Amino acid sequence: MHCASCAQLIERRLKKTPGVIKASVNYGTERAHIVFEPAQANLSNLLASVKAAGYGAVEYLDDAASQIKEEQKKATELQVVRKKFLLSLALALPIVLLSMGMKIIPSIENIPYRQWFQLLFALPIQFWAGWQFYQGFWSSLKIRTANMDSLIAIGTSASFLYSILVLLNIVPGEVYFETGAILISFVLLGKWLEARAKGKTGEAIKALMGLAPKTALVIRDGHEIETPLGQVRVGDSIRVKPGEKVPTDGSVTDGKSSVDESMVTGESIPVEKNTGDTVIGGTINKHGSFVFQATKVGSETLLSGIIRLVGEAQASKAPIQRFADRVSAVFVPTVIGIAVLTFLIWFLIAGQPFVPSLLAFVAVLVIACPCALGLATPTAIITGTGVGASQGILIKGGEALEAARKIDVVIFDKTGTLTTGKPVVTDIGSMDGVSEVEIMKYAAALEKRSEHPLAEAIMASVKQSGVVVSDITQFESVPGHGVKGKIGTESILLGNRQLFQSEGVDFSAATAAMQNLEQSGKTVMLVGRDGKLYGWIAVADTVKSSTSETLQRLKNKGIEVIMLTGDNRRTAEAMARQLGITRVLAEILPQEKANEVKKFQATGKKVAFVGDGVNDAPALAQADLGIAIGSGTDVAMETGQIVLVKNDLMDVVRAIELSRATYRKIVQNLFWALAYNVAGIPLAAGVFYPLFGWQLRPEIAGAAMALSSVSVVTNSLLLRKWVLVR
Repeated sequence: MHCASCAQLIERRLKKTPGVIKASVNYGTERAHIVFEPAQANLSNLLASVKAAGYGAVEYLDDAASQIKEEQKKATELQVVRKKFLLSLALALPIVLLSMGMKIIPSIENIPYRQWFQLLFALPIQFWAGWQFYQGFWSSLKIRTANMDSLIAIGTSASFLYSILVLLNIVPGEVYFETGAILISFVLLGKWLEARAKGKTGEAIKALMGLAPKTALVIRDGHEIETPLGQVRVGDSIRVKPGEKVPTDGSVTDGKSSVDESMVTGESIPVEKNTGDTVIGGTINKHGSFVFQATKVGSETLLSGIIRLVGEAQASKAPIQRFADRVSAVFVPTVIGIAVLTFLIWFLIAGQPFVPSLLAFVAVLVIACPCALGLATPTAIITGTGVGASQGILIKGGEALEAARKIDVVIFDKTGTLTTGKPVVTDIGSMDGVSEVEIMKYAAALEKRSEHPLAEAIMASVKQSGVVVSDITQFESVPGHGVKGKIGTESILLGNRQLFQSEGVDFSAATAAMQNLEQSGKTVMLVGRDGKLYGWIAVADTVKSSTSETLQRLKNKGIEVIMLTGDNRRTAEAMARQLGITRVLAEILPQEKANEVKKFQATGKKVAFVGDGVNDAPALAQADLGIAIGSGTDVAMETGQIVLVKNDLMDVVRAIELSRATYRKIVQNLFWALAYNVAGIPLAAGVFYPLFGWQLRPEIAGAAMALSSVSVVTNSLLLRKWVLVR
């Protein structure tokens, strides 16, 4: 594809393919995302549609080999464009010398066959270097539209054919072979510089891909065999020596070491790894040697997931790009009309000679090429998401970028988001002289079947004390309330007030103690046996070190901060006071979280939700912007539009800042692309010639057009120097 119009042309062709529900073609990444009905369409149909539009396509495969092949293809294409430009320039210079050099060296005019030499040099430029423009022009004609190639092909062909007619003495005048030669040379220069700059926007993906090693030391039949990474399978035992990269995700089975996980967590301090601990592909083993069993390989690994998310984000379109697409769709036909009108006004109405009128016609066609318009959005998105990925902030696409800049309210899930999610047991109370050991024993019997963070605190405490945990039967989890089950014939309850009320168990004897504990920000769980209150356990979660600063920075930006939790109101408000949060949504059941988000949206506010658990997924999906903490569940990470890999809450602020900065770049790019065309077309048409004598030659228009595309890409690349707040 040579411009945004090419992308529009292919997109329209794909949408007309039977069975295609939705198609989006991104000029910046040169990829198409297609939703289709398998009963009516398949890959062959889609590839055939692209070919029918005059272009080529291959299936995009999300693996390292395909990525390398794609990079090699782009490198080859870059070399071809560079070669075409250099040859065009080498041939254009003698044409300029033979056509315009006589003003400096008069004797040039006496060179035999001077004009025929110009034709000889111009032919390879027009029909070899410039052949791609004819191909694009023909493709657009087949579906009755026009694109940038149409403008270049029509403009250069007009001056070339006129020069041929002069050379053959069919019409009087001077040849203008230099116009098309210089014009094509400048356009190719712009394409070359643009391709180089676009290559830099994708460096984040290349850097991520470079993190994975190419081979793994797999242990098979007692022998260590160096195996290509693509041949590693789930269940393989792999040895990692000191200084080597961990090949894939897995669990340590033998040995111990310290591993640098900074590429995922951002923490520079290596993490100790022992038997049973998980390791992540792409991280670096520091000192010891260990063996681990592969649990995820290929596209299932965390690193591959990150690469996939970044790739999808870079291929996405921001809603603001729809404006650019609509403009591009009507822009080229409009420009051709303006160019024809320019020629007619100058030649028929103003009575100017044919040649100046023709040159004005060509200049209008060339100056108006919408390349910069097509590059404005994708280059900014590619660069912005790349910067985020390098900092552990995965922005999944253009919609997330736009949503982040409009946020009025940020709702934080408490446990695991504002807090570490690793609470500890702080107090144990009992009734009628029951021992604390017995209270913990009953609680642990129930909680060993639960996945709630509070369960982990109880199990960790029991493990330290050495209490023997009984087996539970008829286990039942009551979401948002607690758990219940049986030990032998005894019915055991563990949960909050609502659970005990629903089971008809009187807990009034513990009310005063609960209130005191909850006022200090602790969560209290009641323990009951056979319909009676048995005791209670108080658990406290610790606040993340970055929480307070994150909340304050959001407030400074005029964003309202709200805490949402399933905890009782007293406990929630105690923590809210500690964090300076004025609005708390407490005692919210998991299924009600999305409804709470809807309530704010109903008032016209744009809402971001920050969470980490499975029960946060509906709220993350409902919010205008879902931000998932990377240490959370796969479901949360898949649902969130922004994923914070490092589990650093300050990245919420950084993500919003980066999104706003990227959006500003998009707006700047669109403004300059449009302003350039608005100012350039009248200048090329000669509107200012009667007043100031200003007239734009086609070759200068070509240079300006190339410069506009390069300037847009360069402006986007400035995002790479953008520093995230610390």
